[in-house]
Amino acid sequence: MKTKKIDLNQSMNEDAMMRAVSKLRMTLQKIHLGGGKKKIEKHHSKGKMTARERIDYLIDKDSEFLEIGALAGHEMYKEYGGCPSGGVVCGIGYVRGRQCMIVANDATVKAGAWFPITGKKNLRAQEISMENNLPIIYLVDSAGVFLPMQDEIFPDKEHFGRIFRNNAIMSSKGIPQIAAIMGSCVAGGAYLPIMSDEALIVENTGSIFLAGPYLVRAAIGEKVDKETLGGATTQSEISGVTDYKMPDDKTCLDTIRDLMDKMGDFDKAGFNRTKPKSPALNPKDIYSLFPEDRTKPYDTMEIIKRIVDDSKVTEYKKGYGKTITCCYARIDGWSVGIVANHRQVVKSAKGEMQFGGVIYSDSADKATRFIMNCNQKKIPLVFLHDVTGFMVGTRSEHGGIIKDGAKMVNAVSNSTVPKFSIVMGNSYGAGNYAMCGKAYDPRLIYAWPTAKLAVMGGAQAAKVLLQIQTSSLKAQGKEPTEEETQTLYNKIKDRYDEQTSPYYAAARLWTDGIIDPLDTRKVISMGIEAANNAAVAKFNPGVIQT
Repeated sequence: MKTKKIDLNQSMNEDAMMRAVSKLRMTLQKIHLGGGKKKIEKHHSKGKMTARERIDYLIDKDSEFLEIGALAGHEMYKEYGGCPSGGVVCGIGYVRGRQCMIVANDATVKAGAWFPITGKKNLRAQEISMENNLPIIYLVDSAGVFLPMQDEIFPDKEHFGRIFRNNAIMSSKGIPQIAAIMGSCVAGGAYLPIMSDEALIVENTGSIFLAGPYLVRAAIGEKVDKETLGGATTQSEISGVTDYKMPDDKTCLDTIRDLMDKMGDFDKAGFNRTKPKSPALNPKDIYSLFPEDRTKPYDTMEIIKRIVDDSKVTEYKKGYGKTITCCYARIDGWSVGIVANHRQVVKSAKGEMQFGGVIYSDSADKATRFIMNCNQKKIPLVFLHDVTGFMVGTRSEHGGIIKDGAKMVNAVSNSTVPKFSIVMGNSYGAGNYAMCGKAYDPRLIYAWPTAKLAVMGGAQAAKVLLQIQTSSLKAQGKEPTEEETQTLYNKIKDRYDEQTSPYYAAARLWTDGIIDPLDTRKVISMGIEAANNAAVAKFNPGVIQT
């Protein structure tokens, strides 16, 4: 690989990115401890493996695991002691060479109870499974709904009950579901494993019932112990609720591997793939090329060349609509169409200067046509975000920016080939929508540590909100001093900046997680491999007019 010389600015960029990646790794290390070392030790004393240990044992040795929502719940629910990773570990892994979705309750976090974010994360895992025809494995160990927050997890459409509805939908679509009851499985949560195709239960630690011993006694006055009510022997040999009785966690996981080994294949979508090649240019250069100062320009194509195979691209309409770069390339052998915001100031064909990272009418038109071409040729789309929005002002409005922007949003919305979004830098306002933000169904959406997601930048938002609050104070006859105005501005900006953080977004599952930029190829490659299991519908561009 060729490595370019690094100047002072690039050295500063590299240091900043390395610090951001280091922070990410330290944060994840803490999250991976779940409820903490003492809870893990207590878990082990019962002869149980932790959620992450179960996944590590289940997946093929030396294979990749793409975690979904590792930062879910980050710094949320502080009044209840927090909920690391949403109390559940999810991701795409390989079991006997087959990609599958794995969902494992972390019983070291509030006994695996379901917080609102837990439900949202489970639904996201099921969504990925359904979109990509991926078999799903549930490793169940949960006390059920977290009762203090039951109103935020139980009754609504996208709450707890949706999980079981999805179980039924997946069964009707022929998507295999295997559930292992490796701990508590109580109340409504009992439906999840039993609505799966096959259910295993571990002796002494696994139990499943609609109501536990305490509730049974309170409801009907019957005294019964946990094992007699719903332990492994009861549910395997008396009720027939479960299909396999396992002596311990490892045997249970080994049996799941055997079951996966016997499955047939789905029809493939047929995305084009050749032998993978590493980038010719060193991917680590991304650290120095991506600016610490988010207002500074950079050449997006130099980033792309450090992500794609052999650093080779075929650029589409290179001289037109220059604030968006569109190109064909390969990532880990997979053919892809890349739509990326170009962050350098450029001159349009009409001689007008255009700001980098802003979507103009010509760039929206170019991206729309490119997206349609990729759909016609069945090429997966990759969106690389660093966008501050669409261009505003008289000239843009008279030029029909709303119309051209609507065409791009329409193309993204109706696209039937799988879409993958990587938020490298800014992802603001309608620019987020046009670049396939979460609302536009990307198969996967991950952020770099440098990402910011919001309706607009912190400084701009703070100025707008400050004007509103200042006007309100003046209406009340209060004239704020210059010092008070600055204090109010700083307070607003700090709060807004916190909300634009990639950690804030990942905690709420607006993204599937934060990644080291060097993992971008892995995310996209594993995502396309998963998507290749599901047929692609015919593209219908709707009302797009070209």
